[in-house]
Amino acid sequence: MKSKENLPFKRISIVSIKMVREASVLYDIRKIDSPKDGVELGKKFLGDVDREQLIVCCLDTKNQPTAINIVSVGSLNSSIVHPREVFKPAILSNSASIILFHNNPSGDSAPSKEDISITERIKESGNILGIKLIDHIIIGDDSYCSLKEKGII
Repeated sequence: MKSKENLPFKRISIVSIKMVREASVLYDIRKIDSPKDGVELGKKFLGDVDREQLIVCCLDTKNQPTAINIVSVGSLNSSIVHPREVFKPAILSNSASIILFHNNPSGDSAPSKEDISITERIKESGNILGIKLIDHIIIGDDSYCSLKEKGII
């Protein structure tokens, strides 16, 4: 069949979007009220990984974690992060807000220029979407850095 300009018709896919629970973890703090509350959760996922990873923790309106997603797995010292990948699980889980966590396999928890830049970009994207970025926490060997506590968020 051909359209008015004698071009073939274009087929458009009809899709559905689903989020699949792969596993679950028990977390003894029901509500995240401070960066220290979140750090323990972040350490459960990032404590022993050998490459840089960024995870998003999706929260409900009471700051209770509802879903966690690994957004990016990078190399030894870098990771590519795009806001659309960060907010995809947040949108699908009807999140009111999110917390980002990432590790530095070097053990240093100090934020890099790139960490600050992507945090600002994700914060702006969240403001547009109506999903607030509460914090970005960098996990080191025996330390952490909360960009909220540093005044960056």
